[in-house]
Amino acid sequence: MAATIEIKYFNTFWLKKVESITSAAIAPVFNNDTAINKSTNLPRSYTVAGTIHQPTYNSTTPDWYIEESRIRGGYNNTNVDLGVKAYLVEEFPAAQHRFNSLIYSGIYNSRTGINNTNQFPVGESITKSADPAYVSIQKLYAEDTNLIIFQEDKVSRALIDKDAIYSAEGNASITSTSLVIGQIIPYKGEYGISKDPFSFAIYGYRKYFTDRKRNCVLRLSLDGMTEISSYGMHDFLRDELSATATNKIVAGFNEHTKDYTLSIQKSDNSYSTLAFDEQVRGWVSLYDYQPGYVSSLGSNFYSFYKGRVFKHYIDQSNQQNPYGKFYNYIYNSDVTVVFNSEPSLIKTFKTINYEGSIGWGVVNLPSEIGTNNGMKTSSGDVAFTLSSASTATIPTLAGLESNFWTNNFKEKEGKFFANLINNSSVISQEILWGKDTTGIKGYFATVKFSVSNATYATTKSELYAVSTNYVESSY
Repeated sequence: MAATIEIKYFNTFWLKKVESITSAAIAPVFNNDTAINKSTNLPRSYTVAGTIHQPTYNSTTPDWYIEESRIRGGYNNTNVDLGVKAYLVEEFPAAQHRFNSLIYSGIYNSRTGINNTNQFPVGESITKSADPAYVSIQKLYAEDTNLIIFQEDKVSRALIDKDAIYSAEGNASITSTSLVIGQIIPYKGEYGISKDPFSFAIYGYRKYFTDRKRNCVLRLSLDGMTEISSYGMHDFLRDELSATATNKIVAGFNEHTKDYTLSIQKSDNSYSTLAFDEQVRGWVSLYDYQPGYVSSLGSNFYSFYKGRVFKHYIDQSNQQNPYGKFYNYIYNSDVTVVFNSEPSLIKTFKTINYEGSIGWGVVNLPSEIGTNNGMKTSSGDVAFTLSSASTATIPTLAGLESNFWTNNFKEKEGKFFANLINNSSVISQEILWGKDTTGIKGYFATVKFSVSNATYATTKSELYAVSTNYVESSY
């Protein structure tokens, strides 16, 4: 039989940020004006167990909140509105922490104004439990008449105001029921949201989230569960999500560009912020900003950084708001491509060409070479290298990058061309060296293009296509 417990309503007033009180039992009660030192606007000193305490302002300690129904707490002062905050004292508390369960309250009837949302009748079955084998519930999302339940190791949907009846053949039919939360039906696939509810984002019927335990990024839609991290970024995202230093994951859907923006942040302040575009079904961008939170409102995209809100994609037609400006700092735009035609052929890359806007340049062009790629460096069989080190040393990528230079790009018939010219020093037993040859040798070449957004602030710098001219190595 249900019991009726009388409750009281109080408003909450912020007193001041003062020194921390370790025990609620010894906290002073302010019920008159004399408790406040008007010169400092802080509570006067108080004595606990013979020790005098003098409150001082401290921004690092918790606040004091005083619950009172009268202004300033004076005797017979004017009462304020009682508000809606209720409290009660349970003499015999028997709290349970059920990490895999749901509970629902009474309903709010907007037509009659009856509000029973603060009622949880113990005599009724108002709880629903998910499978504890999939650990705790991290996120809930209501969609139409379904409640999407994200556990650490599983994603399920709970039927709202309906239930599923299964036939002998195992086919399910939906029927109306008086249950608020009906049958919990798991989605196919052993995926969950781990402990990263802030990785959740939604657009339409598509829901995006990460599963750090399985090192993948997922999309839940009408066609079921899809691992979108496998669209060209499996290795990268696997390494980022599996890193022990990963501290926080935040994400949101960018309604301005229609992409899922994900930021994986580590405890050493390193991060990777990237975007997934549904139209091309691929990861299209790496960004140079580290947000605390991201969200869309209408068609605008916002991010939070150090307690401030920043609006993205504002008017970029003037010098004050150039492209690539995040949190008042201007970054260059970079594009990295890999030339790897005829993978088994050792090539000499001679030129770099691109189609696009003026202003792009080559930041670096490393090529692989060394024993890891089957090239011998033992005495008598020296591989061609652009390294200035001794022949016994395997050249590093940094060494390769520092020993060549490109001519400035020249425009010819709407296309930009630049030569790769060997600028390395003479090495003993080297077949060719210095300006006797052009280009850089290797099976493949990685080229990083960059454009200065500070220089080209008011115009879009577009890169349509890149190419290279190479010949077979002749050494």
